[in-house]
Amino acid sequence: MKAVRLPGTHIALSRFVFGTASLFNAGDAATRQRLLDAAADHGFSHFDTAPYYGFGMAERDLAPLLARRRDLTVTTKVGIYSPGGEEQGAGAIFLRKAAGRFMARASRPEKSWDVDRARAALTASLRRLGRDHIELYLLHEPEFAQVDQHAWTGWLESEVAAGRIGQYGLAAEPAYLAPFLATRSPLTGFVQTTDSLGACEADCLTAAGLPLQITYGYISSALRSDSCADVPDILARALRRNPDGAVIVSTRKVSRMQQFADIAAAA
Repeated sequence: MKAVRLPGTHIALSRFVFGTASLFNAGDAATRQRLLDAAADHGFSHFDTAPYYGFGMAERDLAPLLARRRDLTVTTKVGIYSPGGEEQGAGAIFLRKAAGRFMARASRPEKSWDVDRARAALTASLRRLGRDHIELYLLHEPEFAQVDQHAWTGWLESEVAAGRIGQYGLAAEPAYLAPFLATRSPLTGFVQTTDSLGACEADCLTAAGLPLQITYGYISSALRSDSCADVPDILARALRRNPDGAVIVSTRKVSRMQQFADIAAAA
């Protein structure tokens, strides 16, 4: 799979990033490992995760792969925390997610922009991932009015200096990004955001003089408007729209990996 050096960073990664938001739903632990192995075997060199994904299980699932393949890189996030914590077993996670369908608070996440809690969260993410370094560490859907930017930037810079993170920034939809962009926040040095071929939401970045770095949401947006959407064409066009960055994709099927690799190779 073709690689790119993300604008504004020293990180080189595959044009497609493998997203783990729905990894827990792919099956049992062995099935999830086969899926992650297949992604790496087909050229995915970067994986996107968060403590909230699978209530901590997505980070834990990545640890064996990252231990075997030291060339792989990872994004994880901070600020959204799992109900019941991130160390639950698979059975407890399944039950909590099932209960959430009938009682929303059972699976509702908690947001916190307390820097002391974030320090502990970074240490915990490193432990779950089995790493001493995270290439991209992003605030997860941050709420501008609740983020003490001076405190956060000071702490994150100290973690860069300590070597625990490589680059920090924001992972947020445009509505969350708007005030950060308007005030030229130092947290916008790296931005991961949703985009689509129709609404072109990521144009908020170019309007602010920032490059597209990592974008996502193309398939889900297209399927909402057209149940017969041509997925390979959508992804090829997404790569052309973000020619210097990377696009997050995900699947629960090993058989789809070759298709992703072929699309990236042809782009």
